Amino acid sequence: QVQLVESGGGLVQPGGSLRLSCAASGSIFSLYAMGWYRQAPGKQRELVATITSSHSTNYTDSVKGRFTISRDNAKNTVYLQMNSLKPEDTAVYYCNAAHELLRPRYDYWGQGTQVTVSS
Repeated sequence: QVQLVESGGGLVQPGGSLRLSCAASGSIFSLYAMGWYRQAPGKQRELVATITSSHSTNYTDSVKGRFTISRDNAKNTVYLQMNSLKPEDTAVYYCNAAHELLRPRYDYWGQGTQVTVSS
């Protein structure tokens, strides 16, 4: 079992920045690929960024160059630094964890944190 707790969401003006954090507990954090997803009202949940245990990263095209995902295995925490925020980034952001070796894949989710980009 893995428990994920997000923090850091809020209201920010266009062009501003936020840093989301996701604290994990309950298992060996370093064995999990971590990710951030988001869901805007009326839309499906979508992948934002992922980071593997070896720190390889992947981003959806719309956030490349603006968002950075990172992880600190000593703190069991994954971060999402969001810069140059746009109104279309408004969504509930969810932290995700999946063990890199165990199959079938099982996804763990946090409760979500709201990010609102508005003037």
